[in-house]
Amino acid sequence: MDLNLVRENIECEQLLGESFVNTPMKGEYVIPDTHPDVYKVIMLDTKPSITTKKIVQDKVYVEGLIDYNILYLTKEEDEDVLYNTTYTGKFSNDIQISGAEDNMVCEAECFVEDMECKVVNERKVSVEGVVRLKAEVYKDYNFEVVKDVDDMKDIQMLRNPTSVDKIVGTATGELIAKSNIKISTDKPEVGSIIKRNISINKRKVEVLEDKINVEAFANIELAYRGKDTRDICCLNDEVFINKEIDLEGANSFMDSYTDFEIDGVEIEVKEDDLGENRVVDVEALVKSNTKVMYKKEIEVIEDMYCPEAMLDIKKKDYELNVMHGQTEKEHIVKNNIEIDSTMPKVKEILMTNGKVCVTDKKLVEDKVMVEGVLNVEVMYKTTDDKEYIYTLKDNIPFDCSIDMPGCKIDMECIVKANLDNIETSMEANTIAVKGIVDLYGRVNYNVHKEFLIGVEPIEDSKPEKKASITIYVVQQGDTLWKIAKRYYTTIENLMSINEIENADVIKPGQKLIIPGKAII
Repeated sequence: MDLNLVRENIECEQLLGESFVNTPMKGEYVIPDTHPDVYKVIMLDTKPSITTKKIVQDKVYVEGLIDYNILYLTKEEDEDVLYNTTYTGKFSNDIQISGAEDNMVCEAECFVEDMECKVVNERKVSVEGVVRLKAEVYKDYNFEVVKDVDDMKDIQMLRNPTSVDKIVGTATGELIAKSNIKISTDKPEVGSIIKRNISINKRKVEVLEDKINVEAFANIELAYRGKDTRDICCLNDEVFINKEIDLEGANSFMDSYTDFEIDGVEIEVKEDDLGENRVVDVEALVKSNTKVMYKKEIEVIEDMYCPEAMLDIKKKDYELNVMHGQTEKEHIVKNNIEIDSTMPKVKEILMTNGKVCVTDKKLVEDKVMVEGVLNVEVMYKTTDDKEYIYTLKDNIPFDCSIDMPGCKIDMECIVKANLDNIETSMEANTIAVKGIVDLYGRVNYNVHKEFLIGVEPIEDSKPEKKASITIYVVQQGDTLWKIAKRYYTTIENLMSINEIENADVIKPGQKLIIPGKAII
């Protein structure tokens, strides 16, 4: 007797693990011949990016670049004048994740944890700090289970609905943010662009039928030194960007998470109708990466038997990763940075940089506890004509909780943070900082599930049945399925003979009549 097995392919993704590693950075750089001598470093702007990520046995190898923009003062005719120069450094490191193999999927991020720039001499500067690397490794499961059996009516099957977390796919989009900034006549012409900052905020991502709709705003900030003057001015613009990205199989009932990355920026200064440098064109390439997932409901055959034949049933245990839940939360970080007696007084705040990173996370009952740091750098004009530009920085720690009903301390969690907006203002003798941090939390747990992967009849074998009826006393933990399987009968027969209305309701001590061979 051959069985016609109906099979179903199960594909799912499991978080194998995540880990961090700190990578020291150190180097010396020569001031270009086209630039004047360095007298004092005002600000170090850093933009790290990952260029290569590769899984080797039990680790993720990561390579990347870090762009440095150094703002420094030089002496010109007894006056301090602000200049900038740029360099690029490289970093690489291994992130240990036990069990990682080269056929798995990995995600990697990088953060500048701390970075300092010092003057070595008038033609050389040194940079030293730490880049924090993070990696997540995911294992793909792909296996077949028995979903049904055709052409054999007397096979009894116990079905149990279950769910499996499925990854539909990752939709990658390229969005172009374009800005045409015109400078009014109350500001000087552009001499040179000395600093830029482009951030993505007000994000909105919708999963639609077979596509993803991505919307956001690119906030563009530029600082420039005026032509034939040492004056520093700032320009701002906010550009709406959006794109529809195809992703077959997606629909509006699915969940998603999106990362944004500034992949390249081009800035061109142009003349206006009067021949003055008062037009700045900015074009930025923004990459979006949207992972779409959902819970697929499947009916698993938990057990099977045949009253008229012996079956060889093969099962296999799989450890699957289950997403308990995911959510986003907005958290406000506030602090006042004191202007002490060693610092020049503030005349005007020019530009504020902010970066956020998660330093620790843990699960408690129904919550994800998050600790992080908001790194802030403020560049301002001073009331001192000699030291006319000054910067200060502060690391603002914060902690908050993300509500996740039902989560337990033995589960796993992933937390990502993005700085949506940062504002600064003068309050008495301090600079007040307010940052809006978008937090994303996802909680997972591992569960063992046994799946039926094969069934074969045992040739020339039949179940042994008693010729007469049997009186069975129900024990604690018994179900009609267990009793019917033990005596090679069916639930329907037991319900009919014993006048049972609900197959799920039997009580310990209850007596049941079990049919023998004579009962049909």
